[in-house]
Amino acid sequence: MSSKPDTDHSDNPSDNRPPGPLRIILSVLAAFFGVQSEKNRARDFQQGRPIHYILVGLIMTLLFILLVLIAVKLVLRSAGI
Repeated sequence: MSSKPDTDHSDNPSDNRPPGPLRIILSVLAAFFGVQSEKNRARDFQQGRPIHYILVGLIMTLLFILLVLIAVKLVLRSAGI
């Protein structure tokens, strides 16, 4: 018997339900930063619908581009250019 706590809840029926919006957003954020665990990636591919992750990824990419554009405009404006 292992002294390590059991963190794998794959036997839990509630974990077999589709991921909610927050879980999808957090999963996409983790993937953006490159810190997505293999366990979570596998869970996403098994339980989630690809279109949800694609749409959230596209929206987050567009938001990131928009934030960069706003930051550049603010810096240029403050520099007097």
